[in-house]
Amino acid sequence: MLRINYNYIKIIGLLLLVSFLFAFSRYRNAKRKVPKPSIEFLGENKLFITEATVSKLLIQNQQPVAGQPKEIIDLNELETALSSNPMIKKAEVFMSVNGELSAEIEQKRPIARVSTNASYYIDDEGLYMPLSSNYTARVPLVTGAVKKNDLETVFAFAKMVDEDDFLKKHVIEIRQNNDKTIDFKIRKSSFTVHLGSLKMLKKKINNLKAFYQKATKDKILNNYKLVNLKFDKQVICTKK
Repeated sequence: MLRINYNYIKIIGLLLLVSFLFAFSRYRNAKRKVPKPSIEFLGENKLFITEATVSKLLIQNQQPVAGQPKEIIDLNELETALSSNPMIKKAEVFMSVNGELSAEIEQKRPIARVSTNASYYIDDEGLYMPLSSNYTARVPLVTGAVKKNDLETVFAFAKMVDEDDFLKKHVIEIRQNNDKTIDFKIRKSSFTVHLGSLKMLKKKINNLKAFYQKATKDKILNNYKLVNLKFDKQVICTKK
């Protein structure tokens, strides 16, 4: 007589039940609707781009991601959309097991503002960055013969200004001449500083610092209309 092993039947039944529950859980989780995304701005910079603008970039199938099924969300596509914004340096998008979407945004950081026939920022990597209606950065103004597709020279000097405490405190305007030499103006002084080329740049700036310190001490800083740093071994000043 055939004997039925009920223990095997119980085990098989339990496995089938677990498999069903797992498949049902996966299906229900995939169909879970994505709630309103969480957006975090990294760093201490003021916001050049708003949370509302970022939310508008979080689009899937031409619809906002909020309310869409979790299963159709393409995180790489969302990151690409965010990174395409000229205000954003880097973007990462994450999704939790519960379907909660999070975006971490790193904004570009401007170090100079071009004001010629076009107005825009130069960021800390030497790239174009548009102006923001949300916040205006306090950075040196760049004037003169500047082209958006040729920022190498003016960026090199602007970067040094950004990284040097003395220059960052005092430089208010950078002018690039037609021959790509650089002039600049400093705060609370009427004279123009002619830097010339960027050769021996650190030496020239050290000469300026020495001149500025002595001229300030002697109270003759405003006696000059031009301070020429073109020659790396001397500072030539032209009186008013």
